Amino acid sequence: MSFLRHDRPPRATARTWTGLAVLLLPALLISMDISVLFVAAPAITQALQPTAGQWLWAMDIYGFVMAGLLIAMGGLGDRIGRRRLLLLGAALFGAASLALAYAPTPELLIAGRALLAVAGATLAPSTLALIRNMFADERQRGAAVGAWTIAFTGGSVAGPVIGGLLLEHFWWGAVFIINIPVMVLLLAAGPLLLPESRDPAGAPFDLLGAAASLVAVLAAVFAVKHTAEHGADAVGAASAGCAIVAGALFARRQRRVAHPLIDLSLFRTPAFSAAIGANIAVTIGTVGLGALAFTYLQSVHGLSPLESALHALPTFAGTAAGATAAGALTARLPAAAPLVGGLIAAAAGLATVAAAAPHGGVWSFIGGYTVLAFGIGAAATAANATVLATAPPERAGAASGIAETSTELGGALGIALLGTAASAAYRIAMAGPAQGGPAAESIAGAAAQAADLPEPAASALLDTAAAAYTGGVATASAAGAALIAAAAVLTAAALRTARRRERAARALSR
Repeated sequence: MSFLRHDRPPRATARTWTGLAVLLLPALLISMDISVLFVAAPAITQALQPTAGQWLWAMDIYGFVMAGLLIAMGGLGDRIGRRRLLLLGAALFGAASLALAYAPTPELLIAGRALLAVAGATLAPSTLALIRNMFADERQRGAAVGAWTIAFTGGSVAGPVIGGLLLEHFWWGAVFIINIPVMVLLLAAGPLLLPESRDPAGAPFDLLGAAASLVAVLAAVFAVKHTAEHGADAVGAASAGCAIVAGALFARRQRRVAHPLIDLSLFRTPAFSAAIGANIAVTIGTVGLGALAFTYLQSVHGLSPLESALHALPTFAGTAAGATAAGALTARLPAAAPLVGGLIAAAAGLATVAAAAPHGGVWSFIGGYTVLAFGIGAAATAANATVLATAPPERAGAASGIAETSTELGGALGIALLGTAASAAYRIAMAGPAQGGPAAESIAGAAAQAADLPEPAASALLDTAAAAYTGGVATASAAGAALIAAAAVLTAAALRTARRRERAARALSR
């Protein structure tokens, strides 16, 4: 009996759990800083007067830069130490937040957002890789990954809420100033509570591979966003071609270099590939609907930015419940149960939104959104736990970078695919009533056009636009539900293949 006790992995201590609490802070802030601009947009645009193009860059550059650097930063953490990279990123994140809060021009706002993204790219994979090192027990690791998922996905909901509360009392820079004390706490507590971990081989950093991955991801995300906004054209095609070429060069180098940035053989593991695919699918659903939800609540139902954010709080509870359930089940059941179950729940949530939105009820919409959030919490937790379990410990940073990159790519695809579906449905519905005016393009254009019309024509146009936008949300949600349901079928098949291989390998070893 004694040798069985020695074979069990060590349990986490109180210090380990306290260290996890510290790690959750940057995970929360990284996603918060994506969504906080949704509620701060009116105040920032009034103060800095950016052009439409400048504001688009201020919104997009954070996700662009972070997506491009995640794989490289994950590999760098494996080489120089994940805790060291985390602390360097925390210092940079705090400095960038201070610069953003006092940015006097749109150009400096854009530069500050880019710098914040560089820092965020160091924080995201480092936090998840450190969890892999800190929690050897599989059940405890599942709970820790669940808590990380709650923080990371919940930040997108917390951003507008916290931002709205701050803007009630302070100037727009306060939404960035709040990052600074959190980063100071991380810098103070991190060295005391977080163990250092790195690749023991001390392999050199693949700088050329990192550059190729940066170009591939940036070009792919830009191609998706550009095509969604402007349709298929030469710029989008050139970006997609650049992404393919850079991606091929990256893969070729990773197969040939002595110390690759990532081990491409990981993708030959069905469980790893299924987890990455599931991550992309659920992110498409949540970001795609999230990009439409606040406009729906504000423009269709007349809620203020803060009121709409407060109405979205149940979705945070849904994410927490899903992540908690998956964390508890991961160590007891095969990965297929929480992963596929989460995908099915996410698809059901989107289907509920698609069915409920045309009837116009706020709480039926929030109910479906909360079911979606539950599924996302469960699937994302199971997916991240699977990535960490299948990747070798010395590659935990790079594997975490891949997982985070899949999340960023899924977000870009979600906005592009579901946003395009919603826009197409809206334009079809408004083709006649708008008669080619601004209302034909967007619900914001309808509000501007209605301001120049007398009553009752103005109210009629606004009601028609609200119905058209609601139809667009329903169309996008139905498309998202179908996509995630298909992902659930493919994921179940891939995990079934993985289990068959495991059973065959065990039989051969006997």
